[in-house]
Amino acid sequence: MKDTHLAGPPLWLRILQFPLIRLFVLGAVLVCFMAWAESRLTDFYDRPWLNVPIQIVLGLLAIALYVAYGKFIERRAVPELSTPGLVREWAIGAVCGAGLYAACAVTLMFLGLYRVEALNPLSFLLPGMAMAIKSGIFEELIFRGVMHRSVEAVFGSWAGILFSSLAFGLLHLLNPGATISGAIYICIEAGLLLSAAYLVTRRLWVCIGGHMSWNYVQSAVFSGAVSGNAAKPGLLKATMEGPDLLTGGSFGMEHSIVAFVYCSAAGVILLIIAIRRGRLMPPFWQR
Repeated sequence: MKDTHLAGPPLWLRILQFPLIRLFVLGAVLVCFMAWAESRLTDFYDRPWLNVPIQIVLGLLAIALYVAYGKFIERRAVPELSTPGLVREWAIGAVCGAGLYAACAVTLMFLGLYRVEALNPLSFLLPGMAMAIKSGIFEELIFRGVMHRSVEAVFGSWAGILFSSLAFGLLHLLNPGATISGAIYICIEAGLLLSAAYLVTRRLWVCIGGHMSWNYVQSAVFSGAVSGNAAKPGLLKATMEGPDLLTGGSFGMEHSIVAFVYCSAAGVILLIIAIRRGRLMPPFWQR
């Protein structure tokens, strides 16, 4: 008689579905894609009217790749990128990201360390948009979507936060003006904040919106250096002078104790909300 039992998925597919294998396979593909998008960002920097749509298209392709891997390899629904509620959650993240950076800048204004001298033309708002789109989409897909989720699926949410935050901080050591202390600040303040934002909703749109908005406002509005990259002129023609502990120095606001306090506090609040909602996952041996 013929065996009527349904055959399971082939071995190669089961290997690809294992979370830590996904971390290396999908993660590696997205990292290479992000590097290629970064090169396009540089090539078209002096043509922002073209650079912005290029980064939007590349970002959408990266999202499509992530979703395709989830649907066809992992055989799941990919709820972290489902579209219902997308605009609302992205907007909440964008408002929070812009608000946090504005709070840091206003604090430095009150301390007399950040002074606005004049306004540049509105066209200065455009170049920073492409950078914000690229970093917000690609980095959140990689660090929260792939790294956090893959480690979390095996070792639990706390390990996912730790691993993705460390990797996120170390990535910024590749920037031209990067410092070890700046990377450590990003590990704690931004890594915790973005991982906690993901855990609250179990979706990536808030993280993407917050990441985009922080980088955009920092560069395009306040003319600040972004994580060790050279500062570009934005809407506000301003000067910032004072101790690096407060201003962040050449690394940017992420290396400021002001941003460290505000962003870490916001991350702790979001983490408490996630815990109260029961969104944290224990390691597999406790399930």
